[in-house]
Amino acid sequence: MFLFGSYSLILIAMAVIPAIVLLLYIYREDRLEKESHRLVIMCVVFGIISTFLAALTERIGMSLLGSMLAENSLLGRIIMYFGIVAFSEEGFKYLVLRRLTWNNPEFNCKFDGVVYAVAVSLGFALWENIQYVISYGFSTALIRAVTAVPGHASFGVIMGAWYGLAKRKQTQGWDSASRLARVLAVVVPAIVHGAYDFIATSNASSIHFIVFIILMFIVCFYTVKKVSSDDKYHTDN
Repeated sequence: MFLFGSYSLILIAMAVIPAIVLLLYIYREDRLEKESHRLVIMCVVFGIISTFLAALTERIGMSLLGSMLAENSLLGRIIMYFGIVAFSEEGFKYLVLRRLTWNNPEFNCKFDGVVYAVAVSLGFALWENIQYVISYGFSTALIRAVTAVPGHASFGVIMGAWYGLAKRKQTQGWDSASRLARVLAVVVPAIVHGAYDFIATSNASSIHFIVFIILMFIVCFYTVKKVSSDDKYHTDN
C-alpha cells in the first residue's frame, strides 16, 4: 500500500511539475509589472474547472458526430479535432480567462494577457495530465511532459498574445480591432490545437508530429520574447 501510494505521488509530481516550471518561466518574462500571485493562481484554478466544462461539451459533440459520420472518416476526424475538441477546450479557456481578467485593473499591460492565458491553459493541462498519468503510468508522464503540457502552454501563448492586443486596442478606443483580436484569441489557438491533435492521431510518420511541435514551440518561444520585450502599459502610445 505504501509503495503504491508513493508511486502515485511520484506520478502526480511528474504530471504537475512541468506545468509549474513553464508557468514560472512565463511569469519571469513579465518584465514590466509582475501580476499578483492571487490572480495567477485563480487563473490556474479556473483553468482546471474548464476541463470539466470542455469534457461535457466534447462528450455531447462526439455523440452527435458519431450519429452522423463514421468515427474514423477523414471528415469526421477533422470535425472532431478542429471543431469539437479544439473549440471546446480553447473556448472554455477563453471564457474563464475573460471572466477573471478582462475588467481587472491588474490587466494593464499587453504581456499580462500572455501570463493569464498561459496560467489558464496550464491549469487545464495540469489536471488533464494528472488524469492521463494516473491512468497510463510513467511512460505517459514522460511523453506528456515534453508534448502535451508545453503544447497547452503554446496554445496559451497564442491566445494571450491576441488577448493582450485586444485589451490594448480597447483601451485606445479601437473597438472593432479589439473585437477582431478577441475572435482571433480563440480561433488561432483552436486551429493550432486542432492541427496538433489531428497530426498526433494520424497514421502519418511520427516525424511529422515532431516537426510540428518543434516549429510550434519555436514560434511560441519567439512570441513570448517579442511580446515581453515590446511590452507597454495599455495607456501608453
